[in-house]
Amino acid sequence: MIDSFNDALKRHQEVFEAVRGLAPQAEAFARRVIDCIEGGGKVLWMGNGGSAADCQHLAAEFMVRYKDDRRPLASIALTTDSSILTAHTNDYSFDTLFARQVQGLAQPGDLVVGLSTSGNSANVIRAIEQAKAQGVATVALLGRDGGKLAGMADLSVTVTCQETARIQEAHIFIGHWLCEIIDTHLAKDH
Repeated sequence: MIDSFNDALKRHQEVFEAVRGLAPQAEAFARRVIDCIEGGGKVLWMGNGGSAADCQHLAAEFMVRYKDDRRPLASIALTTDSSILTAHTNDYSFDTLFARQVQGLAQPGDLVVGLSTSGNSANVIRAIEQAKAQGVATVALLGRDGGKLAGMADLSVTVTCQETARIQEAHIFIGHWLCEIIDTHLAKDH
């Protein structure tokens, strides 16, 4: 059992060593979020499974606080309303679940963020397409080779790893780092 733990830790460390190379994309992501917030926009998060949980986590960090007391930052996870999730998938399709919400909620000046460890989640792809059709900026946090989403979003941050758990660990690290940067930026401005 100890070898299994150590093996997992080694894989985690290897991925995080590679994440160092994502600093330019992470910084560009932070700039887009800051521009969105300062412009009065909101950040809309979407993803499936563990990525959905990460979306909820990060939306909560924005709306409540990360470390510092500050004003709430307009942010919503499109993964949380059970009535919308069940009505839409029953009446329409799971593939259009997020696109429908983007169509109804997103406006120019907002930022739509899709998380997908494969880069090929059909419902995230359709939502990114919808956002772009509405003139809304898009960012994708991806894994593996970035999949179809890598070429679609305005900015892609791709954790080049094949293991879903390690990709998600890197995504939440990037999200937490983003929260730190935003808190620091807001503290400087006020």
